[in-house]
Amino acid sequence: MRPLTEAETRTVFEKLGRYIGENIQLLVDRPDGTYCFRLHRDRVYYLSEKLLKVAASVPRESLTALGTCFGKFTKTQKFRLSVTALDFLAPYAKFKVWVKPGSEQSFLYGNHVLKSGLGRITENTAQYQGVVVYSMADIPLGFGVAAKSTQECRKVDPMAIVVFHQADVGEYVRNEDTL
Repeated sequence: MRPLTEAETRTVFEKLGRYIGENIQLLVDRPDGTYCFRLHRDRVYYLSEKLLKVAASVPRESLTALGTCFGKFTKTQKFRLSVTALDFLAPYAKFKVWVKPGSEQSFLYGNHVLKSGLGRITENTAQYQGVVVYSMADIPLGFGVAAKSTQECRKVDPMAIVVFHQADVGEYVRNEDTL
């Protein structure tokens, strides 16, 4: 378990910035203490500094995970955000998409959100902007990337993709061995 390098930190914060913007600062300096990001076996973990001090006594080989896994670095050093970060991204999301009840199951199976399943979308959402996907009951289901801007969504046909799927809570069941 080691701190992130400058390049790794920049990559992680750029990815988080696509979803929560400047609210990254709120993840680090929280009212209940200071939190940090650490790298262990190509996975980035988010944990409190109190927990980090306790974990210092555990040998690196024996440590499997610590804190919440936010994502992992691929072999090409790109950062992939994991669905386990959804609980921390959802409260600070700048751009949101709500899906209709009939399209929730499709999204939870790993499919993109179509215009016909779109309930609402945050105003001024740009194309290729990171969005958090909610049910109509304001339950965070996952996150993705807006395929169309808010203005384009109004005039596209019902079968057009409006949100590209990135991760959803259905992955807890589909990929339970690797999470």
